[in-house]
Amino acid sequence: MTFSMFIKRFGSLCITLLVASMVIFFMLEIAPGDVATFMMGVDADPQAVAALREELGLNGSVLGRYFHWLFSILHGDFGISYTYREPVAQLIGERMQVSLVLAILALTLSTVIALPLAAFIALRRGSLTETVALNVVQVGVAVPNFWLAIILLSIFSTKMDLFPAGGFPGWSAGIGPALKSLTLPALALALPQAAILTRVLRSSLIDTLDDDYIRSARAKGLSQKQTLWRHAMRNAMVPTLPIMGMQFSFLIAGAIVIESVFYLPGLGRLVFQAITQRDLIVVKGVVVILVLMVVTITFLMDVLAMWLDPRLARGKT
Repeated sequence: MTFSMFIKRFGSLCITLLVASMVIFFMLEIAPGDVATFMMGVDADPQAVAALREELGLNGSVLGRYFHWLFSILHGDFGISYTYREPVAQLIGERMQVSLVLAILALTLSTVIALPLAAFIALRRGSLTETVALNVVQVGVAVPNFWLAIILLSIFSTKMDLFPAGGFPGWSAGIGPALKSLTLPALALALPQAAILTRVLRSSLIDTLDDDYIRSARAKGLSQKQTLWRHAMRNAMVPTLPIMGMQFSFLIAGAIVIESVFYLPGLGRLVFQAITQRDLIVVKGVVVILVLMVVTITFLMDVLAMWLDPRLARGKT
């Protein structure tokens, strides 16, 4: 990637974040209900409600509050939670220790499963094995991860007692117990994502295996497997990387149900609880962090794709 293209992509990332911050703030501002009234109760003294609104900084203009919130975020200050009375940045940091590791573990598992499976299917085009494998993969795509989580719990926790049924002991209890408590949630998230990744990578591999340079490699004496892993896989990964980026974003932002099934104190449960309690300052902070992670991951995947295929950096395909 050239320096000018890097600057262009980075500028686009900053504009995306700015627009997203505006959408997040103003959409939540127009949401019905008053935070102070919700916290004090509908029968609370109006003067007490007004005093709480002043304390929470809700009496200024919407535009003024937006700029104050934006500049505070740029300095690392996400505000104080209305409900927990703790810094929002601290709450997010504590929950991120669970959600981020869970997402990385799930993405690693899905990639480890998808790469060899996609290669196995691609090398058996037109065979009965391919048909059976694709049907199994399609079932994996269709299975809801919360149902899969319940099945994993019933087998590996209830019957076999190999993994804890829920909860998170914290990293202070040791890496082993912490990772053990995240294994089943990661599997529940990873298996459907692995099925999606397998389908995409298998299609990309089949297209790549028909290219001229692959036939040239075969003519030089390389076996079909050697050609696939040494040459085809690198180029086949280029269109797959955006899918992996979106999957990682989903695994961080979309694991609310899985975190609820396994009672994990992650970002998903935090934002769900904040919404039910109308703790909008927490919702804003979490959503901004998630948007930042999504656009950053997309940017990094673009850079990695251009490294794998320099033609993309030159505007060629």
